[in-house]
Amino acid sequence: MLTAAVIAAGCGYSARSSLDAKYRTIYIPAFQNTSNEYDLQAALTTAVIRKFTADGRLRVTGPGEADLILEGTIRSYALRGLTYDRNDEVTQFLCAITAQVRLKEQDTGKVVWEDSDMAGETTLYTRAPGLGADRLRGNVQHFLPTVRSFATDAENRAATEAIEQLASDIFYRTVEPF
Repeated sequence: MLTAAVIAAGCGYSARSSLDAKYRTIYIPAFQNTSNEYDLQAALTTAVIRKFTADGRLRVTGPGEADLILEGTIRSYALRGLTYDRNDEVTQFLCAITAQVRLKEQDTGKVVWEDSDMAGETTLYTRAPGLGADRLRGNVQHFLPTVRSFATDAENRAATEAIEQLASDIFYRTVEPF
């Protein structure tokens, strides 16, 4: 019986955030972009704001009204070959978007957390038997417009999925800072 009480008290799922209760609002200025690809910053900024708005634990506000400021810079966009066919042509790519992100208190400037190497990644198939280029996980293709006009629709969708994953990582790092 004592074991059950200890397990019940110490383990379990909680719907509450581990973020300090003094934080109620957040300002998210447009992300910067120093990568070689343009148009990624608007899609990432929109995705991050959408995550906070949908969740509601931190209300997104204007620059002078927020407890916290979340700022970031997209550092790189890369496609790397993962698998190749007999002719040494790529059949699967890794699409990766890397960003530097910082969350700080507006009043004090104190950094709550910072990560210079956050990444969103996904795979992109070109022509592999049984694997379509239109394969996406989650709700990405239902809710997000594609990022921009890359060389192919598959790359557009992969970049969109990588941005969605990066936005989720930024969001969870903010509301669940373990």
